[in-house]
Amino acid sequence: MKIVQLQLLHPNSKIFPTFVSRTETFDSGIKPGSNSKKIMTKYIFVTGGVTSSLGKGIISASLARLLQSRGYRVTIQKFDPYINIDPGTLNPYEHGECYVTEDGAETDLDLGHYERFLNTPTSKANNITTGRIYQNVINREREGAFLGKTVQVVPHITDEIKRNIRILGESGDYDIVITELGGTVGDIESLPYIEAVRQFRWEVGSGNSLVIHLTLIPFLAAAGELKTKPTQHSVKMLLEYGIQPDILVCRTEHHLNTEIRKKIALFCNVNVNAVVESIDASTIYDVPLLMLKEQLDKTVLAKLKLPHKSEPDLENWRDFLGRLKYPKSEVRIGLVGKYVELPDAYKSIVESFIHAGAKNECKVRVEYIPSEQLTPENAIDQLKGLHGVLVAPGFGERGFEGKIEAIRYVRENNIPFFGICLGMQCAVVEFARNVLGLKDASSEEMNANTPFPVIGMMEAQKKIVNKGGTMRLGAYACDLKKGSKAAGYYGKTHISERHRHRYEFNNDYLKQYENAGLTPSGVNPDNNLVEIVELKNHPFFIGTQFHPELKSTVANPHPLFINFVAASMAYAGKR
Repeated sequence: MKIVQLQLLHPNSKIFPTFVSRTETFDSGIKPGSNSKKIMTKYIFVTGGVTSSLGKGIISASLARLLQSRGYRVTIQKFDPYINIDPGTLNPYEHGECYVTEDGAETDLDLGHYERFLNTPTSKANNITTGRIYQNVINREREGAFLGKTVQVVPHITDEIKRNIRILGESGDYDIVITELGGTVGDIESLPYIEAVRQFRWEVGSGNSLVIHLTLIPFLAAAGELKTKPTQHSVKMLLEYGIQPDILVCRTEHHLNTEIRKKIALFCNVNVNAVVESIDASTIYDVPLLMLKEQLDKTVLAKLKLPHKSEPDLENWRDFLGRLKYPKSEVRIGLVGKYVELPDAYKSIVESFIHAGAKNECKVRVEYIPSEQLTPENAIDQLKGLHGVLVAPGFGERGFEGKIEAIRYVRENNIPFFGICLGMQCAVVEFARNVLGLKDASSEEMNANTPFPVIGMMEAQKKIVNKGGTMRLGAYACDLKKGSKAAGYYGKTHISERHRHRYEFNNDYLKQYENAGLTPSGVNPDNNLVEIVELKNHPFFIGTQFHPELKSTVANPHPLFINFVAASMAYAGKR
């Protein structure tokens, strides 16, 4: 093999005063898998066309899983074109779940898919928004970093985008970085990202990057045929921006025959084997195997001039799918929340049930129950027949009383209960009102003047005015009480979990709760914050201040979800 390193001066040397390095690779004198070839970081960009919601995140995660199974170190990042700094201040109805990483970044829900598929944590570097890009550039302009130059989209915004593309690649931790570009090609807000990708590909040279374009092949029932024209127009638009896609992943309801693949390849300037079918699947966890069948990973490796290393090891993945698709039992679990009209608002919780259900070889049927519609009069009708109830996280007083009513019902009737974040706080308030006799007990979030603030604002949060990115965020340690149910579920006494909250258990009431049987079984070792409460003499009654759903993956389902599903199965068996 002969590798020639070229130092090329960028055409606009006033904008780029330094040399740009390109690497061109010729010949192929070394066998695949040889250690004498040093692999530089390769970059894959995933764009979308025709319409949104085609599943770029799932395709990115599936491809990453296949490459990972071949022995490559892979990560995925998401570039979102909205101007919010992050989705932390967005209503879940606007953007679905806000996913929190180990280092405390509030990110797009697609990062949850990345972690669930790859079983590796992401960070703030894995999710970039237009808001963050512009904020960084404007901050540098205010500091005088541009030496009086006029700050423009090109080159300053595109340079900042490229800098963020490189962060993960230059860390030395990854062989391949996949970058998912949010939005659809042709959107005004996506143009700087497309231009940045065009420039970036020129800079890294051929063979070191590729573009996968996810598009739609609609089926017209009246004509009885699949139509390729929308895909042709989408690729044409991408070409107008200076980018020729290397691979087309075609979302479709019907299989693509050879004739259609050849037509798409001919009019979109790609090889026939680069036209990949992405047919609708019964579960997102089928997609890696579907992409394996389409040889997407092999096509990618060939275009990036990378050796195959080994055949994909997906035995555990197939085992998971077998358990998921062929369960031996079934339970009905109610999810009580205020955003239940949009299931994506609780995406990680739902996926955690899938992981835990497969582990237990049990089908978990999640029934969404709007908390604001629950009252003392209708709680029995709404909740009867369920084998378990999870009270979901959230903010604000809407639906708060309904959550408390749901908890009262399951506590009194020995139905398995799991409360997360606000769900745990609601359990504390319910217990205070109906067991401790503190009738007007509440959270200071809902009633600042409550005489019994069993849930209060954290001391560090009291002087904070700005809402974005200021909660207690990310991973914190938790010590579990020896002999507690929580310690038994985890199988250890020291854990770390992710948080996103401003309010906490008020330790002034700690002794009253302990004496009455609601035990603080998990506590932060640094500030004594109560992280877990559990009820004695109940089949399963656990409330967590943290969000366990954020750490459940296909390879490692979360132990609290596993045991909650198992308790629900036991309850169903008794009934």
